[in-house]
Amino acid sequence: MTTPDIAARRALVACAALMVGTFTLTACSGSANADGKDDGRGGKDSAKTSVAEIAISAKDGSTGASINTTGVKVSDGRLTEVKMTVAGTGEAVPGAVSADGRAWKPKEQLERGTKYRISATAKDGNGLTAASHSTFTTVTPANSFIGTYTPDDGTTVGVGMPVSFTFDKAITDKKAVQSHISVTSSSGQEVVGHWFGAQRLDFRPQEYWKAGSKVTMKIDLDGVEGANGVHGVQKKTVTFTVGRSQVSTVDVGTQTMTVVRDGKTVKSVPISAGDARHTTYNGQMVISEKFTQTRMNSQSVGLGSEYDIPDVPNAMRLTRSGTFIHGNYWYNKANPPFGRQGTSHGCVGLQDVRGAQGDTPGKWFFDNSMLGDVVVVKNSPDTTVAPDNGLNGWNMEWSRWVAGSAV
Repeated sequence: MTTPDIAARRALVACAALMVGTFTLTACSGSANADGKDDGRGGKDSAKTSVAEIAISAKDGSTGASINTTGVKVSDGRLTEVKMTVAGTGEAVPGAVSADGRAWKPKEQLERGTKYRISATAKDGNGLTAASHSTFTTVTPANSFIGTYTPDDGTTVGVGMPVSFTFDKAITDKKAVQSHISVTSSSGQEVVGHWFGAQRLDFRPQEYWKAGSKVTMKIDLDGVEGANGVHGVQKKTVTFTVGRSQVSTVDVGTQTMTVVRDGKTVKSVPISAGDARHTTYNGQMVISEKFTQTRMNSQSVGLGSEYDIPDVPNAMRLTRSGTFIHGNYWYNKANPPFGRQGTSHGCVGLQDVRGAQGDTPGKWFFDNSMLGDVVVVKNSPDTTVAPDNGLNGWNMEWSRWVAGSAV
């Protein structure tokens, strides 16, 4: 038989249990809006979240991120803040949001093998905020390749200037790399690439560029696998202009140079080419560098200690191996060689004065020449210059040039 006190306590416990169950059920159903209206996302009581979705191209924790295309995009909203820093130092990476507020990218190319952090916030049309972040590392130098190239963007060059790439890694998939570089000319000339070994790729038309034409080079190597596990990191467009046509012909037999511009002879210049022991190469050579003054040391070209001239005036490089056309002020004043005999160690010398100033043949030719102009040497007892010794691929016949293309 149950006493009244015990019965009362059991009733109270049962009542409390019923109340707890009631509150638990209410909590599981969500909190109601103050006005009791449906919020349009699955019930009257569901919480509001932003519909803006932020996408950071470099995933959190990833390695091998692009140094060109890493950035932030948002859908169904607009970016309100993006902060990018170099991990470790905290150095800020400048960037810019697009006019429509839907994308952000760094202002400069990122560094290879560097760890970065990105944090981004955005708002949707209802003013609700979304956020995202990523910490990642860009592709390392060991696992990437770049190509240094000539000519530079925005320059004006002579008709003989090829487009020349030198890659910092050996390329095994030449087809993949070459197919992601295009070179076109406003002249409509066909432009073909040619590989010199595994690290150099040159482009040129069959004949010299047409004077006044515009050449466009599109480099789309970012992410392209050039060798096993080694990917490109470059993505840009380069344009240059071909200036007037100037081709100067050095006749070693007469020790003279005839300068022809746009089909007309403008000057005949006496020169002194290589002597009997150090002959000058024959062939078509392209001016690849210009120096108002430079030092020439015979040891740098394997000729021992025969000469060391610290201030050679008005010098222009014709070959990688050391052939220049330059001013000469150290000649025998009592018996000048220009127009008479070869006295150089293989270069083409013009009468000049020390200091690279004055009205001299050397300075005139320097001032009237540009990178990419052609200097042709003929009637020398030497061989024809190798096509890859400098920017001198014009010395290879067209059929062989085309045969060296990977595409």
